[in-house]
Amino acid sequence: PAASEGAAALANFGASLSASLSASTCASTCACVQRGLQVHQAHASASAERAMAAAYPTLQQLLGVPAFAALARAYWHAEPPAAGDLACWGADLPAFVAQAEQLAAEPYLADMARLEWAVHQARSAADDDAAVYGLQHLADADPQALWLRLRAGTAVPASSYPVVTLWHAHRNAGPAAVTLADARTALVDGRVEQALVWRRGWQVKVAELTPGEAAFTAAVLQGLAVGPALHQAGPAFDFEGWLLRALREGWLAGAVLSTSAVT
Repeated sequence: PAASEGAAALANFGASLSASLSASTCASTCACVQRGLQVHQAHASASAERAMAAAYPTLQQLLGVPAFAALARAYWHAEPPAAGDLACWGADLPAFVAQAEQLAAEPYLADMARLEWAVHQARSAADDDAAVYGLQHLADADPQALWLRLRAGTAVPASSYPVVTLWHAHRNAGPAAVTLADARTALVDGRVEQALVWRRGWQVKVAELTPGEAAFTAAVLQGLAVGPALHQAGPAFDFEGWLLRALREGWLAGAVLSTSAVT
């Protein structure tokens, strides 16, 4: 009996010790997991803020660093990156900004984000600085069967606000005369500016287009032939002026008689 009682006591002690150790191990493991999750979330938030600031520096200046950081974190949770390269993440931020109730009082921010993403994309566009080709086709080709190709990275982000003035004022990348005061005046006056984004060498440029120029350039980028693109630009559009400017500033890559050479 004594031996039996001793064996039972030993078994109870072992079970109690095992339970105690299991509880202690579980608590320790849970605490480690929690700390690991906190570190991961903090790292993810910091990575989101850095990636967004690299792609949207003007938006960061307009919002202020704390508000921009909060926006980056919210976007991270709503649209987490699907790939490992954060430089490719953020294309949907303009739509996210447009839908954010907290930013409804500043509707121009979404258009600025749209412009900045175009700039960000142009920076990583393929090198495309070969000599312009096919200009002889402009003399006698049927506009319905003639296509123009613009340099890689060229974009016409739509806007209803003075985004070109705003961008130049905050980036100091355009005319020296453009100031923050000019940007405020442009907003107050309700000015509408159509932007062109393109890369020349290693430098990304932003310039204002007339409505006709913007319509024509957007049509060319959509793959339309010259004839339909001219129709979209309207009767007041000056094609010769557009062509001279495109050649002078380096937007135009060439002219072709086949759609397969446009893309």
